[in-house]
Amino acid sequence: MSVSSPCEICASADVEGACQRCGQLVCERHFEEDLGLCVECAAEVGDRPTNVPSEEDMPDGVDTYQF
Repeated sequence: MSVSSPCEICASADVEGACQRCGQLVCERHFEEDLGLCVECAAEVGDRPTNVPSEEDMPDGVDTYQF
């Protein structure tokens, strides 16, 4: 996705993507394409995929979810 507007983080580069979590329009340098997140959200979420619940969110005695 290429939009003619500045990045909402650095305000200098053209937008390359929109964060799927917060909606910020960000440049290539501030967009984690493999996660679909801006660098700010990627830092908050960490390396785990956003669709996998954390260990605290899983019921006791459950190791994995099967889809």
